[in-house]
Amino acid sequence: MKLSRTKEYNFGWLVVFPLIDVVFLLIFFLLLSSNFILQPGIAVSAPASPFLLGAQQNQQIISITGGAVPAIYFRDQKISLERLGPLLDAAKRENRSIIIKADRQTPYELVVAVTNAALEHGISSVSLAAAPPQ
Repeated sequence: MKLSRTKEYNFGWLVVFPLIDVVFLLIFFLLLSSNFILQPGIAVSAPASPFLLGAQQNQQIISITGGAVPAIYFRDQKISLERLGPLLDAAKRENRSIIIKADRQTPYELVVAVTNAALEHGISSVSLAAAPPQ
C-alpha cells in the first residue's frame, strides 16, 4: 500500500535568503567604500603635473578656490589671509607640513602670498598639490 502526503512542502522560498544576504552585503560594501573614494574638504581643480609626491604624513591642507572672488580654506573653514598666520603658528607647534591645494583659476599672487605666509610662520615643509596627468 502506497501512502501519499496530504500536505505538500515547497522549499523554493529558501533560495530567497542567500540572495537577500548577497544584496545586503553589496549595499554594505558600497556604503563603506564610498567614504574612502571621496576626499573631504573643498573641491578644487588642481593643475596636472607628472612630478607628484607620495603621501605626506601629518599634513594640513590649505585650499584656495578660483574664480572672481578667490577664497582660502584652512581646516574646512573660510578664512582671510590675515587670519591665516595664527593658525599656521598652531600647525607649526604640532609639527605639521602644509599642502597648498589651489584651483587652476586661482591668481598666482594669492598662491605666493599663502606660501610666503606659511614660510614666514616657520613651516619648514610647504608643498603645492597637483593632479596626475591624464
